[in-house]
Amino acid sequence: MTALQEVTPTSHRADLQPYTYVRQELTEPDWRRFPGWRDVTDAQWRDAQWQRAHCVKNLKQLRTLMGDLLTDRFYEDLVADQEHAATMSMLTPPQMLNTMAPHAPLDPETFTTAFLADPIRRYMIPVRSDRDPDWPSHPHSSRDSLHEAEMWVVEGLTHRYPTKVLAELVSTCPQYCGHCTRMDLVGNSTPQIQKQKLALKPVDRQDQMIDYLKRTPGVRDVVVSGGDVANVPWPQLESFLMRLLDIETVRDIRLATKALAGLPQHWLQPKVVEGLERVARTASRRGVNLAIHTHVNHVQSVTPLVAEAARTALEVGVRDVRNQGVLMKGVNATPDDLLDLCFALQGEASILPYYFYMCDMIPNAEHWRVAVWEAQELQHAIMGYLPGYATPRIVCDVPYVGKRWVHQLHEYDRELGISYWTKNYRTGIELDDPDALDRRYPYYDPISTLGESGRQWWASQP
Repeated sequence: MTALQEVTPTSHRADLQPYTYVRQELTEPDWRRFPGWRDVTDAQWRDAQWQRAHCVKNLKQLRTLMGDLLTDRFYEDLVADQEHAATMSMLTPPQMLNTMAPHAPLDPETFTTAFLADPIRRYMIPVRSDRDPDWPSHPHSSRDSLHEAEMWVVEGLTHRYPTKVLAELVSTCPQYCGHCTRMDLVGNSTPQIQKQKLALKPVDRQDQMIDYLKRTPGVRDVVVSGGDVANVPWPQLESFLMRLLDIETVRDIRLATKALAGLPQHWLQPKVVEGLERVARTASRRGVNLAIHTHVNHVQSVTPLVAEAARTALEVGVRDVRNQGVLMKGVNATPDDLLDLCFALQGEASILPYYFYMCDMIPNAEHWRVAVWEAQELQHAIMGYLPGYATPRIVCDVPYVGKRWVHQLHEYDRELGISYWTKNYRTGIELDDPDALDRRYPYYDPISTLGESGRQWWASQP
C-alpha cells in the first residue's frame, strides 16, 4: 500500500495566480494639483453647476487649467488630432479630467509623459499620435456603424430587437468620448464630421415615442438614452419616465448615463434624487424594473463621489446600477485592467459589471479596437475571479445583428480578420426579408492585428 504523501496547500498563495486581488480604498484625486483649480473648494467641487460651467471645451481652456504642467508637444499633438482626425468635439468635465494622471509628478516633462500615457486621457482627449498611422479607419467603418438611425420607427426611437427599443431623447452629453458609437449624431460638428441633427422639438419627439410604444405591445424594455439622460432637464425626464410607466406592456426601463461616472454631482443634486425616488417608487408599485446603466472604462474613474452617486440611486429605490464599458486598447484591454475595474465597481461602488462592448467600427477608431480573438482571450482570462453574477460579458455589437457574446461567432477567417455571425430575430427593417435568419453577417478585426498576408490582402482591395 502506497503511503500518502504530505501535501502543502498552495492554492491560497497569491503569487501563484495570474492575477492578484488587493482591495483598494477609493480616493478622490486632489484637483488642486492643477493650477487653474488651486482655489476650488470642496463645496464647489460637489456642485453640479460648477462642474458643468468649468468643463474643458477647447485648447485655450485646457492651457488655462494646466498652466505649465503640459508642454507644447502635447498641445501640438492635440491640435493635429482636432484638425485632422477627431470625430467628437472636446467636452471634459472637471470630475473626469481630475482622474487623469492622478499620481504623476508635477514637473512638466514627467507630467506630460504621464498625461499622454493615461488611459482616460486616451479616449476622452485623443491626440494624433494615438491614432493608427496606417489604418486609422477600417475600410468598412461607418459613421452610424450600428445603423441605429436606419432602424428609427420615429425620430430617435430605434427598434432593433423584437422586445426592446432605444429612445434617444437628446443628442448631447455632459462629456464627449472619442470612441462614441453615436458620433454621427452626438455632439458638435468637427472639421471631419458634420453631425446629423434631431429635427423634432423634444416634446413632439417624446409624444411620438410614447404613441409608438402604446401601439406596439410586443416591446417590454425601453433604454432611455441619448446622448445622455443627464442632459435632459429633470422635470422633462421625469415626465417621460412616468408616461412610460403608464404603459402596461413596458416592464423594464434603463436609464443610460455616463454622467454617473463623469459628472456624479448631477445625480447627487437634491432635486434629481427626490425625482428619481418618485420614479423608483412608481416603478416598484407597478412591478417595473428600473435600472441605471453607466459607462466606466478604467478603475481610475471609480472615486468616492461615483460610489456615492450609485449608492444614492440604490437607496431611493433604483433596482440596479450596472456598468457597460467599452473594450479599448491602451485603456482597459488587459486582464488586470478589467479585473481591477470590476472589483472597484462591484466591491467598492455597488455598480454591477455587466458588459464590455468591443469598440464599434466608426471612423478613426482602429487604434482602440481589438480583434475578436483578443476579446475571446480576455473573456477567458477574467473568468473565475469575480462572483459569477458580477463577471461581465464581453460582447460584439455586430451590424444588423446586435449584441453577441464574443464566442458566439459562426465562422472566423483569422487570416483576413473577418468573422461571420448569425441571428435569431429580424430587425424592424427586415420583417419582409426571407433570408435574414439564414444570412451570415460579417464583422472585421483591425487590420493592424493581422499577419502579413492579411494586411497585404486588405491593402490590395480597391
